[in-house]
Amino acid sequence: MQSLLPVALLLPLLLVPLALLARRRRGRRTPPLRLLVVAGSGGHTTEILRLLSCLSESYSPRHYIFADSDKMSEAKIRSFEQKRAETFSNSQFTLDRIPRSREVRQSWTSSVVTTLYSLLYSLPLTYRLKPDLILCNGPGTCVPVCISALLLGLLGIKRAIIVYVESICRVETLSLSGKILYYFSDYFIVQWPDLKEKYPKSVYLGRIV
Repeated sequence: MQSLLPVALLLPLLLVPLALLARRRRGRRTPPLRLLVVAGSGGHTTEILRLLSCLSESYSPRHYIFADSDKMSEAKIRSFEQKRAETFSNSQFTLDRIPRSREVRQSWTSSVVTTLYSLLYSLPLTYRLKPDLILCNGPGTCVPVCISALLLGLLGIKRAIIVYVESICRVETLSLSGKILYYFSDYFIVQWPDLKEKYPKSVYLGRIV
């Protein structure tokens, strides 16, 4: 129980999209909120699944997106959802892969090309899923996905709320994804006070994963 308390600190922010959706559809039964989760290799998927562990079935279906070169995330997600199904019988989720936007130590010049390539795959996928809420925590894959969602919002097709949670590993500086999405996310959450001082728009909740 104690391990869930830090994660629960995030709940007030994640409940905002539900409240907005209910306000828009006042007088009608509020449907579940479509959640898009961007997973990533290394510890990103582990951290994001810890955040998801406190969410109810109001956040369903859960659409997971990860890089096509990611060999570990799918197994972790399936294991998480299998355990979740023991509590929520109607648990629904989907898995989709897109080209990785940036490899570790990849040059900036080539990263622009690969990110644009990834964006071409992300746009039709995001259009099909039309998420109400996007939750991500730093893998490079989240950049083209969030840009796609922003474009859909600008075109008046679908407005998604973007919640970015910087990885616990980022103590003094933001990740490259964080430096980009700091300006575009609706809620930007950091887990260390030094980052809050450097980036005043961010929300500091302490350690939540």
